[in-house]
Amino acid sequence: MAAAPPILYSFRRCPYAIRARLALAAAGLTPGADLELREVHLGRKPPELLEASAKGTVPVLVLPPEASAGAGEGAALVLPDSLGVMAWALARHDPADLRRSGEGNAEASERARIAAMIEQNDGAFKHHLDHFKYANRHPGDDREQHRDGALEILRGWSAALEPCGWLVGGQPSLADLAVLPFVRQFRLADPEGFDRQTALAPLQEWLQRFLQGPELAAVMAEPWATRRPWRSRQWIYHLALADEWRQAQAQGLYERSTRGQSLESVGFIHASGADQVEATYGRFYADAGEVLLLTIDPGRLTASVRWEPAPATGECFPHIHGPLPLEAVLAAEPFPPPQPVTGGRC
Repeated sequence: MAAAPPILYSFRRCPYAIRARLALAAAGLTPGADLELREVHLGRKPPELLEASAKGTVPVLVLPPEASAGAGEGAALVLPDSLGVMAWALARHDPADLRRSGEGNAEASERARIAAMIEQNDGAFKHHLDHFKYANRHPGDDREQHRDGALEILRGWSAALEPCGWLVGGQPSLADLAVLPFVRQFRLADPEGFDRQTALAPLQEWLQRFLQGPELAAVMAEPWATRRPWRSRQWIYHLALADEWRQAQAQGLYERSTRGQSLESVGFIHASGADQVEATYGRFYADAGEVLLLTIDPGRLTASVRWEPAPATGECFPHIHGPLPLEAVLAAEPFPPPQPVTGGRC
């Protein structure tokens, strides 16, 4: 039996997750081949993520027991933060020497500069960035004061850029990967204001090199970044006609079994497991018009859920033996998901 791959919980737009993906990609790892990537929705975190890391933040990398030396016999190792994920990836393979792993004084000096820059980014700069970008979450704070504080740090980084255009030394380093998503996020909050800062010209050029280059583009697209959240195996799923779901919202209870049949006539509500949704849609809903996928937390149901065989195939499906309360539905989203518009901003 093939060994289980590491599992990466990620969120496409999170700067911490972006830098973790950058390091994993730099180490030559690929989702599907070398690890299982689980894109999460931060508004409905899957139970598997919370079981791995109670913080529920991303990224989280879960290493199987055979890849978890020192974690204890039979134990998985959980890396619950981006720097831990980056360190693990680059310890495996670091062809560009992003960590500056040499033993000389020059390498030691550059490692110290890298660590100091990342500490400043994750501390003071991230603080100012959050209070500037998400000012509505921090009532009473002076948004412009935090903008100025962030710009002061960026001017220091811009002035410190090496003549070759990298933050530390004559080639890319861990510092470039670690701070890039946060500088990118700051610019996204006010592109025109950022671009008007003449003192940031070297840093603006540095950022544009990444925005136009292949490394960032790769980890913001498939297979590194999907726009559809991973489906938890601990939740169940039901395809509903949009009009019937809207009626249920008005009535306060959903009582349809499947397309064209009521709960009263069938005796239960048909549902699917995480890996059964597409096939169910293809068999019963492909020509049904507007369809929604309901994500259901079984722990919030009042009726029992039984996995029972379908008469035609014998494949077991979850059946809800009673009405579906609206509070058990974590999400109701169009299915199939709408295709993203290409050519826009990441």
